[in-house]
Amino acid sequence: MKTLYVSDLDGTLLGPDARTSAFANETLNRLMAQGLIFSYATARSLVTAGRVTAGLRMAQPVILYNGALIQDPRTGERLDTCLFSREEVDPIRRDLSASGILPMVYAFVDGRETFSVLEERSSPGVRAFLSTRKDDPRLRIVESEDALYAGEIFYFTCIGDPGIAASYGRLKDDFHCVHQVDIYDHLPWLEIMPRQATKARAALKLKALLGCGRMVAFGDGPNDLELFAAADEACAVENAAPELKALAAKVIGSNRDDGVPRWLAAHAASEKC
Repeated sequence: MKTLYVSDLDGTLLGPDARTSAFANETLNRLMAQGLIFSYATARSLVTAGRVTAGLRMAQPVILYNGALIQDPRTGERLDTCLFSREEVDPIRRDLSASGILPMVYAFVDGRETFSVLEERSSPGVRAFLSTRKDDPRLRIVESEDALYAGEIFYFTCIGDPGIAASYGRLKDDFHCVHQVDIYDHLPWLEIMPRQATKARAALKLKALLGCGRMVAFGDGPNDLELFAAADEACAVENAAPELKALAAKVIGSNRDDGVPRWLAAHAASEKC
């Protein structure tokens, strides 16, 4: 029986420097060349995930934006996309506006993947985020709220706004929302996706696409809970949130100690496609 191994990135596969280590790159590349079916599931886009995993020669599609997209990292082809309907976007826009929030809006505009920002009215958290993304080909600076919400929208991100908790409370029953403190900037983040856009749904779809009969998942945070519930076996890294450890079949080494590649080298070295 073929097994799909799928790992979260930040806090799990990536080290404290937000990169895959030389050891992780060498180990995973060797295992994948031997037939290991490995992918990752992340809140990142293909652009930023590709940068922090630049040493990996990924052969399988990857799960992005917390499950909103499945994409081939070699060609960029989209294999699965979850979009908001316009009827869903309008109440989200009204709610965020009532909380004084202008989000970053991820959408396909004229067929191009973008994230749009009304920079002059953005929160300090969003502006700090933008300072690290000025060369990102997806960046779309707009001058009005109507332009901000243009295109086929699939993801909203809010950073550091005081109204985040209130909007999360109002929106979480209708949409897939992740509200947590970021491990890098230590600010509250709110990410809003279509209800069906989850790491779990995307991982199960990828499992079927690849013809795998079993799935093993690795993670560290609350946004991995559904993925763990969908997996046949779940491993939490030592630095994981307590609620994730409680759901895991086992706790492995931390991200600082390359827990995921070390576990795979010891337990999955004989897996073949």
